[in-house]
Amino acid sequence: VDTWWQTETGGILISPLAGITPTKPAYATLPLPGIQLCIVDPEGNELKGNSVEGNLCIKFPWPSMIRTTYGDHDRCKQTYFSAYKGMYFTGDGVKRDHDGYYRILGRVDDVINVSGHRMGTAEVENAINEHPKVIESAVVAYPHEVKGQGIYAYVICDMTNRTEENLINEIKEMVSKIIGPIAKPDKIQIVPGLPKTRSGKIMRRILRKVAEGSLDSMGDTSTLLDPDVVEKIIEGRK
Repeated sequence: VDTWWQTETGGILISPLAGITPTKPAYATLPLPGIQLCIVDPEGNELKGNSVEGNLCIKFPWPSMIRTTYGDHDRCKQTYFSAYKGMYFTGDGVKRDHDGYYRILGRVDDVINVSGHRMGTAEVENAINEHPKVIESAVVAYPHEVKGQGIYAYVICDMTNRTEENLINEIKEMVSKIIGPIAKPDKIQIVPGLPKTRSGKIMRRILRKVAEGSLDSMGDTSTLLDPDVVEKIIEGRK
């Protein structure tokens, strides 16, 4: 079961209802009763109907929504309610398919621009995760001298009966088949773990730093569940 929610929404807003909603891999399916979602383009125009892709907004209040940011009410307004008039902007990109099902593509600021093609990191990760030997993955952008941005994938794998080279090639082919050749990762690093906070969030800024080669300025890593994993990733990159 895939669900979608944010700390700021106060609870899950998109989810299949157990035993009622037919599920579909990688789709959070439909909004819960009373949640009025909409998809808008960068100019704020609502994209109606199915088979559309854009920015996920909510156009009507719900009981558990964020009401302020402690000590800085203006920041709350600017962050969540200023991008599109009269709407709460989630900051996430989304796709609504022909069945009206919602698939979250990832943070809008986590979009990679490869030779003019924009794609969400979550979309690439979902394709990588389709490989039966992949346990978890995280994708970031890094500067590419030809494409502008390249795709760098960190992947935790079950290496049983596989060499690293074979597995990397299989993963690239999997992504190419599901999304297209343009989404094929430029670099894939097999890692023992990912840098996560104690609440389970992947610290992508650390992964970006490693991908860029900025190894001397990792910033604060004190909130990591396992700080040693960063050293292992850096060592693996070398």
